[in-house]
Amino acid sequence: MPIRIKRVYDPPSEEDGLRILVDRLWPRGLRKSEARIDIWLKDIAPSSGLRKWFGHRRDRWDEFRRRYFIELEEKKDLINVIVEESRERNVTLLFGARNRDLNNAVALKDYIETEILKMENTEKRSHGST
Repeated sequence: MPIRIKRVYDPPSEEDGLRILVDRLWPRGLRKSEARIDIWLKDIAPSSGLRKWFGHRRDRWDEFRRRYFIELEEKKDLINVIVEESRERNVTLLFGARNRDLNNAVALKDYIETEILKMENTEKRSHGST
């Protein structure tokens, strides 16, 4: 199933499937009762220092992704939660940032999709060698 991203302030839809908030901070002005968030994985978000340094600046995007990916290497258990859920149903990563193109959910989705491809390639190689 595809992993989607969506701004947490956008209306929920049936296609969202499992809705996972991937921000460290709760979105401003959003009541928990209205958010329809299934899981809040705040520990998968970038460190506070990295988030503040990035500041959604386009000129820091590539370096932000590089640093965030390094942080994600230490969070394989949380990555696996998303990967496993995505095998069963749609998963939507929710973010609060105004910028829909340069935010941690976009980077996280890219990271997870790369990890899924690595897993699939490893599985193909192991099945091909039997």
